[in-house]
Amino acid sequence: MKLTLSDFFQLTKIRLALSVVFSALAGYFLAAKTIDAKSIVLLFLGGYFMVGASNVFNQLIERDSDGLMKRTSGRPLPGNRINPSQVLFIGLFLTVLGIWFLYMINIKTAVVGLISICLYVFTYTPLKARTPLSVFVGAIPGAIPYMLGWIAYTNSFGIECIILFLFQFFWQFPHFWALAWMFDKDYKKAGFKMLPSGKTDNASAFQVVFYSIWTVVISLSPMTRYTGTLNLSPFGGLMVLMCGLGLLFFAFILMKERTNKAAKHLMYSSILYLTSVQIIYVLDKF
Repeated sequence: MKLTLSDFFQLTKIRLALSVVFSALAGYFLAAKTIDAKSIVLLFLGGYFMVGASNVFNQLIERDSDGLMKRTSGRPLPGNRINPSQVLFIGLFLTVLGIWFLYMINIKTAVVGLISICLYVFTYTPLKARTPLSVFVGAIPGAIPYMLGWIAYTNSFGIECIILFLFQFFWQFPHFWALAWMFDKDYKKAGFKMLPSGKTDNASAFQVVFYSIWTVVISLSPMTRYTGTLNLSPFGGLMVLMCGLGLLFFAFILMKERTNKAAKHLMYSSILYLTSVQIIYVLDKF
Protein backbone atom coordinates (compact mmCIF):
# COMPACT_ATOMS: atom_id res chain seq x y z
CA MET A 1 0.00 0.00 0.00
CA LYS A 2 1.24 3.47 -0.90
CA LEU A 3 1.54 6.08 1.84
CA THR A 4 0.20 9.45 0.72
CA LEU A 5 1.20 12.77 2.27
CA SER A 6 -2.35 13.17 3.54
CA ASP A 7 -2.18 9.79 5.32
CA PHE A 8 1.20 10.69 6.81
CA PHE A 9 -0.24 13.91 8.22
CA GLN A 10 -3.19 11.97 9.64
CA LEU A 11 -0.92 9.39 11.22
CA THR A 12 1.24 12.04 12.85
CA LYS A 13 -1.79 14.24 13.67
CA ILE A 14 -0.23 17.30 12.08
CA ARG A 15 -2.35 19.93 13.88
CA LEU A 16 -1.66 18.41 17.29
CA ALA A 17 2.02 17.92 16.46
CA LEU A 18 2.45 21.51 15.31
CA SER A 19 0.76 22.85 18.44
CA VAL A 20 3.15 20.78 20.56
CA VAL A 21 6.13 22.06 18.55
CA PHE A 22 4.85 25.61 19.11
CA SER A 23 4.97 24.97 22.87
CA ALA A 24 8.52 23.67 22.62
CA LEU A 25 9.64 26.71 20.61
CA ALA A 26 7.91 29.02 23.09
CA GLY A 27 9.87 27.38 25.90
CA TYR A 28 13.09 27.85 23.92
CA PHE A 29 12.47 31.55 23.30
CA LEU A 30 11.61 32.04 26.97
CA ALA A 31 15.02 30.70 27.96
CA ALA A 32 17.07 32.13 25.08
CA LYS A 33 19.42 35.07 25.46
CA THR A 34 20.66 34.62 21.91
CA ILE A 35 18.86 32.81 19.11
CA ASP A 36 20.57 29.88 17.40
CA ALA A 37 18.85 29.09 14.10
CA LYS A 38 20.29 25.56 13.97
CA SER A 39 18.87 24.68 17.38
CA ILE A 40 15.46 26.04 16.42
CA VAL A 41 15.37 23.91 13.27
CA LEU A 42 16.50 20.82 15.19
CA LEU A 43 13.92 21.46 17.91
CA PHE A 44 11.16 21.93 15.34
CA LEU A 45 12.00 18.76 13.42
CA GLY A 46 12.86 16.70 16.50
CA GLY A 47 9.72 17.85 18.27
CA TYR A 48 7.49 17.10 15.30
CA PHE A 49 8.97 13.64 14.74
CA MET A 50 8.81 12.88 18.47
CA VAL A 51 5.12 13.76 18.71
CA GLY A 52 4.44 12.20 15.33
CA ALA A 53 5.98 8.91 16.44
CA SER A 54 3.82 8.89 19.59
CA ASN A 55 0.70 9.45 17.52
CA VAL A 56 1.67 6.79 14.99
CA PHE A 57 2.18 4.16 17.71
CA ASN A 58 -1.06 5.28 19.37
CA GLN A 59 -3.03 4.72 16.17
CA LEU A 60 -1.33 1.37 15.60
CA ILE A 61 -2.38 0.14 19.03
CA GLU A 62 -5.90 1.61 18.83
CA ARG A 63 -6.65 0.76 15.19
CA ASP A 64 -9.59 -1.49 16.11
CA SER A 65 -11.01 1.05 18.55
CA ASP A 66 -10.59 3.85 16.02
CA GLY A 67 -12.73 1.90 13.59
CA LEU A 68 -15.60 1.98 16.09
CA MET A 69 -15.64 5.75 16.50
CA LYS A 70 -17.15 8.08 13.92
CA ARG A 71 -14.50 10.78 14.24
CA THR A 72 -11.58 8.34 13.81
CA SER A 73 -12.98 5.70 11.48
CA GLY A 74 -11.52 7.49 8.46
CA ARG A 75 -7.94 7.30 9.68
CA PRO A 76 -5.44 5.40 7.48
CA LEU A 77 -5.44 2.15 9.49
CA PRO A 78 -9.19 1.60 10.04
CA GLY A 79 -9.70 2.88 6.50
CA ASN A 80 -7.39 0.10 5.22
CA ARG A 81 -5.24 2.58 3.29
CA ILE A 82 -2.06 1.34 4.93
CA ASN A 83 -1.09 -1.87 6.73
CA PRO A 84 0.13 -2.20 10.34
CA SER A 85 3.68 -3.25 9.40
CA GLN A 86 4.13 -0.05 7.43
CA VAL A 87 2.82 2.00 10.33
CA LEU A 88 5.19 0.26 12.75
CA PHE A 89 8.13 1.06 10.47
CA ILE A 90 7.06 4.70 10.21
CA GLY A 91 6.75 4.96 14.00
CA LEU A 92 10.19 3.47 14.60
CA PHE A 93 11.76 5.62 11.89
CA LEU A 94 10.24 8.82 13.30
CA THR A 95 11.35 7.85 16.81
CA VAL A 96 14.97 7.38 15.77
CA LEU A 97 14.96 10.51 13.66
CA GLY A 98 13.25 12.63 16.31
CA ILE A 99 15.51 11.54 19.15
CA TRP A 100 18.57 12.00 16.93
CA PHE A 101 17.63 15.59 16.10
CA LEU A 102 17.03 16.34 19.78
CA TYR A 103 20.32 14.66 20.70
CA MET A 104 22.10 17.04 18.31
CA ILE A 105 20.86 19.86 20.58
CA ASN A 106 21.91 18.15 23.81
CA ILE A 107 21.51 14.73 25.42
CA LYS A 108 19.08 15.91 28.12
CA THR A 109 16.61 17.11 25.49
CA ALA A 110 16.84 13.73 23.74
CA VAL A 111 16.30 11.76 26.96
CA VAL A 112 13.28 13.84 27.95
CA GLY A 113 11.88 13.40 24.43
CA LEU A 114 12.31 9.62 24.63
CA ILE A 115 10.63 9.53 28.05
CA SER A 116 7.69 11.44 26.57
CA ILE A 117 7.23 8.90 23.77
CA CYS A 118 7.45 5.94 26.16
CA LEU A 119 4.94 7.39 28.63
CA TYR A 120 2.47 8.23 25.89
CA VAL A 121 2.68 4.87 24.12
CA PHE A 122 3.22 2.40 26.96
CA THR A 123 1.22 3.98 29.80
CA TYR A 124 -1.36 6.49 28.58
CA THR A 125 -2.53 4.56 25.52
CA PRO A 126 -3.27 1.20 27.24
CA LEU A 127 -4.79 2.93 30.29
CA LYS A 128 -7.44 4.73 28.22
CA ALA A 129 -9.57 1.60 28.10
CA ARG A 130 -9.14 0.88 31.80
CA THR A 131 -9.46 4.02 33.89
CA PRO A 132 -10.18 7.76 33.69
CA LEU A 133 -6.82 8.21 35.43
CA SER A 134 -5.30 7.75 31.98
CA VAL A 135 -5.85 11.48 31.47
CA PHE A 136 -3.58 12.22 34.44
CA VAL A 137 -0.90 9.91 33.07
CA GLY A 138 -1.27 11.32 29.57
CA ALA A 139 -0.92 14.85 30.91
CA ILE A 140 2.71 14.08 31.82
CA PRO A 141 4.06 13.56 28.27
CA GLY A 142 1.64 16.26 27.14
CA ALA A 143 3.28 18.77 29.48
CA ILE A 144 6.86 17.90 28.55
CA PRO A 145 7.22 19.90 25.29
CA TYR A 146 6.92 23.33 26.95
CA MET A 147 9.81 22.61 29.31
CA LEU A 148 11.63 20.72 26.55
CA GLY A 149 12.31 24.00 24.78
CA TRP A 150 13.79 25.46 27.96
CA ILE A 151 16.04 22.43 28.39
CA ALA A 152 17.05 22.62 24.73
CA TYR A 153 18.54 26.07 25.32
CA THR A 154 19.84 25.80 28.90
CA ASN A 155 20.81 22.10 28.98
CA SER A 156 19.63 22.06 32.59
CA PHE A 157 16.60 21.48 34.81
CA GLY A 158 15.38 24.06 37.30
CA ILE A 159 12.39 25.74 38.88
CA GLU A 160 11.60 27.29 35.50
CA CYS A 161 11.09 23.85 33.97
CA ILE A 162 8.82 22.86 36.84
CA ILE A 163 6.60 25.92 36.35
CA LEU A 164 6.36 25.45 32.59
CA PHE A 165 5.60 21.76 33.09
CA LEU A 166 2.93 22.37 35.74
CA PHE A 167 1.23 25.07 33.70
CA GLN A 168 0.77 22.85 30.66
CA PHE A 169 0.07 19.80 32.86
CA PHE A 170 -2.95 21.40 34.55
CA TRP A 171 -4.12 23.06 31.33
CA GLN A 172 -4.66 19.68 29.71
CA PHE A 173 -7.47 18.67 32.05
CA PRO A 174 -10.03 21.30 31.04
CA HIS A 175 -8.92 20.93 27.41
CA PHE A 176 -9.11 17.15 27.11
CA TRP A 177 -12.12 16.73 29.37
CA ALA A 178 -13.99 19.23 27.19
CA LEU A 179 -13.02 17.10 24.19
CA ALA A 180 -14.03 13.92 26.02
CA TRP A 181 -17.36 15.55 26.91
CA MET A 182 -18.05 16.33 23.24
CA PHE A 183 -17.26 12.80 22.09
CA ASP A 184 -18.39 10.90 25.17
CA LYS A 185 -20.68 8.55 23.24
CA ASP A 186 -18.00 7.88 20.65
CA TYR A 187 -15.41 7.11 23.31
CA LYS A 188 -17.78 4.75 25.10
CA LYS A 189 -18.35 2.83 21.85
CA ALA A 190 -14.62 2.15 21.77
CA GLY A 191 -14.50 1.31 25.48
CA PHE A 192 -12.48 4.39 26.47
CA LYS A 193 -12.98 5.91 29.90
CA MET A 194 -12.00 9.57 29.67
CA LEU A 195 -14.23 11.74 31.87
CA PRO A 196 -13.30 11.82 35.59
CA SER A 197 -16.69 10.54 36.78
CA GLY A 198 -17.30 8.51 33.64
CA LYS A 199 -20.31 10.68 32.80
CA THR A 200 -21.17 14.11 31.43
CA ASP A 201 -22.40 15.18 34.85
CA ASN A 202 -21.82 17.89 37.44
CA ALA A 203 -18.97 15.94 39.05
CA SER A 204 -16.97 15.97 35.81
CA ALA A 205 -17.84 19.61 35.18
CA PHE A 206 -16.71 20.58 38.68
CA GLN A 207 -13.30 19.00 38.11
CA VAL A 208 -13.00 20.91 34.84
CA VAL A 209 -13.50 24.15 36.79
CA PHE A 210 -11.17 23.04 39.58
CA TYR A 211 -8.27 22.32 37.24
CA SER A 212 -8.96 25.45 35.23
CA ILE A 213 -8.49 27.50 38.41
CA TRP A 214 -5.18 25.78 39.13
CA THR A 215 -4.06 26.43 35.55
CA VAL A 216 -4.70 30.16 35.96
CA VAL A 217 -2.99 30.29 39.36
CA ILE A 218 0.14 28.59 38.05
CA SER A 219 0.20 30.82 34.96
CA LEU A 220 0.53 33.82 37.28
CA SER A 221 3.26 32.34 39.49
CA PRO A 222 6.15 33.97 37.53
CA MET A 223 4.94 37.30 38.98
CA THR A 224 6.10 36.18 42.43
CA ARG A 225 9.80 36.30 41.48
CA TYR A 226 10.29 32.88 43.08
CA THR A 227 10.49 31.19 39.68
CA GLY A 228 14.16 31.69 38.84
CA THR A 229 14.74 33.51 35.58
CA LEU A 230 11.16 32.92 34.44
CA ASN A 231 9.53 36.23 35.31
CA LEU A 232 6.38 38.10 34.40
CA SER A 233 5.86 41.87 34.65
CA PRO A 234 2.73 43.37 36.25
CA PHE A 235 1.37 44.28 32.80
CA GLY A 236 2.18 40.81 31.46
CA GLY A 237 0.54 39.31 34.52
CA LEU A 238 -2.59 41.37 33.90
CA MET A 239 -2.77 40.13 30.32
CA VAL A 240 -2.31 36.52 31.45
CA LEU A 241 -5.02 37.02 34.10
CA MET A 242 -7.44 38.35 31.48
CA CYS A 243 -6.82 35.25 29.36
CA GLY A 244 -7.35 33.10 32.43
CA LEU A 245 -10.67 34.75 33.24
CA GLY A 246 -11.79 33.89 29.73
CA LEU A 247 -10.88 30.23 30.29
CA LEU A 248 -12.70 30.19 33.63
CA PHE A 249 -15.78 31.80 32.07
CA PHE A 250 -16.20 28.93 29.62
CA ALA A 251 -15.39 26.35 32.30
CA PHE A 252 -18.17 27.72 34.53
CA ILE A 253 -20.55 27.82 31.55
CA LEU A 254 -19.91 24.10 31.04
CA MET A 255 -20.65 23.39 34.70
CA LYS A 256 -23.85 25.42 34.45
CA GLU A 257 -25.19 24.11 31.13
CA ARG A 258 -23.52 20.68 30.82
CA THR A 259 -24.00 20.61 27.04
CA ASN A 260 -21.83 19.57 24.11
CA LYS A 261 -22.01 23.14 22.81
CA ALA A 262 -20.56 24.48 26.06
CA ALA A 263 -17.84 21.79 25.97
CA LYS A 264 -16.96 22.76 22.40
CA HIS A 265 -16.64 26.41 23.36
CA LEU A 266 -14.38 25.48 26.28
CA MET A 267 -12.23 23.23 24.11
CA TYR A 268 -11.58 25.95 21.54
CA SER A 269 -11.14 28.66 24.17
CA SER A 270 -8.57 26.49 25.96
CA ILE A 271 -6.49 26.30 22.77
CA LEU A 272 -6.69 30.06 22.35
CA TYR A 273 -5.82 30.50 26.03
CA LEU A 274 -2.70 28.33 25.90
CA THR A 275 -1.39 29.97 22.73
CA SER A 276 -2.11 33.46 24.04
CA VAL A 277 -0.37 32.89 27.38
CA GLN A 278 2.70 31.40 25.70
CA ILE A 279 2.93 34.39 23.35
CA ILE A 280 2.45 36.84 26.24
CA TYR A 281 5.22 35.13 28.22
CA VAL A 282 7.65 35.49 25.31
CA LEU A 283 6.68 39.07 24.42
CA ASP A 284 6.82 40.10 28.08
CA LYS A 285 10.36 38.78 28.34
CA PHE A 286 11.59 40.82 25.38
